[in-house]
Amino acid sequence: MSKEIVVVGSLNLDMVARVPRNPQVGETITGTDFQRFIGGKGANQAVAAALLGGRVHMVGRHGTDGFETGLLATLREKGVGTEGMTPAAGPSGVAVILVTDEGHNSIVVIPGSNGRLCAEDVSASRERIAGAGVVLTQLETPLEALEATVAVASEAGVPVVLDPAPARALPAELLAKIDWITPNETEAALLLGGTVPSDDEVRGFAERLLGLGPKNVVLKLGERGAYLATASGVRELVPAIKVKPVDSTAAGDALNGAFAAALMRGADALEAVRFGVAAASLSVTRAGAIPSLPTLKELEAFRLEFA
Repeated sequence: MSKEIVVVGSLNLDMVARVPRNPQVGETITGTDFQRFIGGKGANQAVAAALLGGRVHMVGRHGTDGFETGLLATLREKGVGTEGMTPAAGPSGVAVILVTDEGHNSIVVIPGSNGRLCAEDVSASRERIAGAGVVLTQLETPLEALEATVAVASEAGVPVVLDPAPARALPAELLAKIDWITPNETEAALLLGGTVPSDDEVRGFAERLLGLGPKNVVLKLGERGAYLATASGVRELVPAIKVKPVDSTAAGDALNGAFAAALMRGADALEAVRFGVAAASLSVTRAGAIPSLPTLKELEAFRLEFA
């Protein structure tokens, strides 16, 4: 039996509005649809990995506003263990998402209960984290919790994947303990300073990200795919599968969850990134965050179709 994937991160209520375009400052526009989903980068990545065959457990905080019942039930229905989810009095985390007709999204996150995750919560799940095969982390919860998670995992020799979103400056000593950092183009630009990399600049961006301290980089490039740069010297662009996009909200989370699931099945880094890119490509053909995430059967059929 493969080792467990532990996700330390956020659980949100996603409120998604479809719009013809993003409004200008001070402008009111008419949307075309509104839906509510379970979300949060932590929950998205946990479900993505579970649907693809991973044994997954989530560590985080949930609110006490009534939304938490449905959010936790959905996690369990998707195969994610929730014993590490503890209550924080007050509202749940919320994400307000605008999705354009072209499938592009803009997101505002209100942390709510996610902002209460602390080192003590991580300590309570110390044994599970230390026994994991890989730990997935993001930046929608306090830095204190991330640092505690990385410390436990690093001491136990468990690899840590960091999705640095929302992007912010991170301590060098923390980055040096990260095994995999997986920014998208915008996040990489914010981490390094500068603009989103062109095709010719991708490798240089990846090299500079390695220079920040993490051992390996998966630079997520949207419709271009992802660029892999490893400590062992692998440098490869993995192209996305060409599809008609509907909603890109959880594409990056689909990639991270699939990447972790593939690693736990014994895939090498390049095959794990290929698996992740395929999952992301399929996810953008569907609306919503978690509703867009593929099962293993769906993803295998998709990869065969476009092989």
